[in-house]
Amino acid sequence: MHSRPVSPAPSAPRRELTLRSADGTRLHAEIHGPDRAPTIVLSHGWTCSIPFWAPVATRLTPTHRVVVYDQRGHGRSARPDRHGYGVSALADDLCAVLRATVPATTPALLAGHSMGAMTLMAAADRPEVRQRAAAAALISTGCCDLLATARILPGAAHSPRLGALGHRLLLGAPLPLGPKSPLTRAALHYVTMAPDADPRMVDFCARLIHTCPPLPRAHWGRVLARLDLRTEVRSLSCPTTVVAGGRDRLTPIAHAHRIADALPHCEDLVEIPRAGHMTPLEAPDTIAAVLADLAARHLTAAEKKEPTRQTA
Repeated sequence: MHSRPVSPAPSAPRRELTLRSADGTRLHAEIHGPDRAPTIVLSHGWTCSIPFWAPVATRLTPTHRVVVYDQRGHGRSARPDRHGYGVSALADDLCAVLRATVPATTPALLAGHSMGAMTLMAAADRPEVRQRAAAAALISTGCCDLLATARILPGAAHSPRLGALGHRLLLGAPLPLGPKSPLTRAALHYVTMAPDADPRMVDFCARLIHTCPPLPRAHWGRVLARLDLRTEVRSLSCPTTVVAGGRDRLTPIAHAHRIADALPHCEDLVEIPRAGHMTPLEAPDTIAAVLADLAARHLTAAEKKEPTRQTA
């Protein structure tokens, strides 16, 4: 499963943007890669930030224009007040990013990991998505019942109700993770990645999660605890590939099958058997190949219909 060595450090962006979402929340976005190349928009998950995509983006940017942004409360984006958390806010933010970086009717590939994929589902019926999404990728994610199906706590599979209660407390607790230590690293490794994950990527993942402030982490954890996007996923009408890790404790692979069955146009379900939840860190070659294949099949064909393509 391990990919060729790659530094997780992100390359310098060609352009940085500060933009505002519908409620005024300030968002940070970056554009990498050639200006006139096919565009891929990447949305990261809970407790992460733009650097999360670096191992995948470094493989894509020689031939693709890659747009990345920090979800509200993460990275360099602003923290909203306590009313500014919810799936509608995620959709608003994605739409603001698309308006600022991808001209209307310009074909783009939209891809999200975990909460980032939930963002795509939440925004599926928005005009900004319908006008721009030539294809999509939903990576290591779920659309509902996250607490009952998670396999973080011992015995959760045998007692779903107790497991759901324990997972709710873990997700919604606004407590600091404490200092970086072998113990916290081991705990985060257990929760997020497969046992044989690349140690460098485990370290990188632990550093990312430690940088997420406790309050936004808790607010988003409570949103995830009550998440239900079963209706929204049926509105994601563009060709879509679903990707899942076979050892994912947070969103076990049954979620991928549920989403694939609900999608109007699911092209493929890709299982990475030895990966956990952080598939873009554990198998960046595979994720980049999936995205490059989608872009080659759907963006190139769509762009032939737009010979006078603009740039953002």
